[in-house]
Amino acid sequence: MADFSEYAGPSAEWLALEATLPAPPKDLSLAQLKEFLNKGREDSAAQDMIDQGLSSVVQMHDHTVTARDGAVLEARTYRPAGVPISERLPVYLHLHGGGFMFGTLASEDATCSRIVASRLENNMPVVVFNINYRHTPEHQYPVAWNDVEDAFIWLHEHIAEIGGISEQVVVGGISAGAWMTASLALAQLRGEDKRLAACPKIAGQILMIPCLVQWDHYAPRQEMLKSPELSSYVQCAQAPVLPIDRMRMFSNLLGIAEAKDAAEDLRMNPGNASAEDVKNLPPTTFGVAGNDPLRDEGLFYGKHLAENGIPTNVHVFPGVPHGFRRWGDKLPGSKRWDELMSDGISWALSKPTAGPFEIHSD
Repeated sequence: MADFSEYAGPSAEWLALEATLPAPPKDLSLAQLKEFLNKGREDSAAQDMIDQGLSSVVQMHDHTVTARDGAVLEARTYRPAGVPISERLPVYLHLHGGGFMFGTLASEDATCSRIVASRLENNMPVVVFNINYRHTPEHQYPVAWNDVEDAFIWLHEHIAEIGGISEQVVVGGISAGAWMTASLALAQLRGEDKRLAACPKIAGQILMIPCLVQWDHYAPRQEMLKSPELSSYVQCAQAPVLPIDRMRMFSNLLGIAEAKDAAEDLRMNPGNASAEDVKNLPPTTFGVAGNDPLRDEGLFYGKHLAENGIPTNVHVFPGVPHGFRRWGDKLPGSKRWDELMSDGISWALSKPTAGPFEIHSD
């Protein structure tokens, strides 16, 4: 029986940082909250591009992706500066987090550029493809999922244009983006969408602080805990950044709270995939925050994959909340976060072999 409570925290480093943080804004409408947080994310990314010297490391190019309903989506590629398009590189498809409500193309510039810079330092260059899928409250489920699938197909149709290698596409995401990454990998295996099935198999997936199931449709694996009070939904219900009430808000905005047959819908609940569903998934890296309501579902999914023959690399960041990376070098775990995302790409492309379920932590 499982007990992941040792990772909950909060850590001393988080408590020290939390004491310095400004109070969150109050009494904002959804539109105002969205504008406020998106601007903050964009400003932070722009500052990191300057402070970390990333602008000189990458060359960025904007693209447009036409979704299945005719909508035009923004996309951006990031290549190592000086590497011509004629030199084909592995591709990392990045899906941002933000509860399906927050995030823009520019808010991801620093994250995507850091991956390019890190891989270049290790002499294993990649091109990063960043898609700005549509968000709530304007667009409910399954619009974002459709956008991601359409972007994946567009990527393969234009692989020469961005200088990529079709057989070396790794997909990764953060939070909501990790949810859609897991859904995409399963959807390609199921083969119900012939366009997805016709694309080369995803070479790896990177799931950072992933949301994988809804609380109302949590798989029986939750019953594998030693006792119900050890659940991260209980222990971390009031955790910073993503308390349970905020999770419910995001779910309500998606329009999936009352969805019928949701437990069996692996697009909506990839964490409920069966042993048969997951048996051919690609190598998977997990980054899980210890003081996060989503902790258990990430670890249980990692365990499920490992027990069914999928190579897994599972890392827990003890004592920090969901989305802690936004505070950068103010938390020591941020450096390891960046390394995990970058190393996860080369690890997947190395075609690792499966092993027992193991949790690594700082």
